[in-house]
Amino acid sequence: MMREAEAESALDAAARRLDRAISLLETRLDGKMSSAKAEVDGLFDLDRAKLASELDAARGRERELQAAGQQAAQALDKAIGEVRAALALRQGG
Repeated sequence: MMREAEAESALDAAARRLDRAISLLETRLDGKMSSAKAEVDGLFDLDRAKLASELDAARGRERELQAAGQQAAQALDKAIGEVRAALALRQGG
């Protein structure tokens, strides 16, 4: 009977140590998870900022290309008009 009591006491002590170890592990794991989440959130913020910057730059290039296209269309219209005028003079003369 004494051995059973000692065995239960040793088992209880082992169970308490295991509980403390698990609690400590959970606490550390929670800390690591919080740190990892903060790091990931920071990376997403950087990615979002980078994408916004790239989008702004792309929109700027788009406006420049539209302006260049409009200038080219105007120059082409002018050249067509000059060719037509030259052909009209040649046919009339």
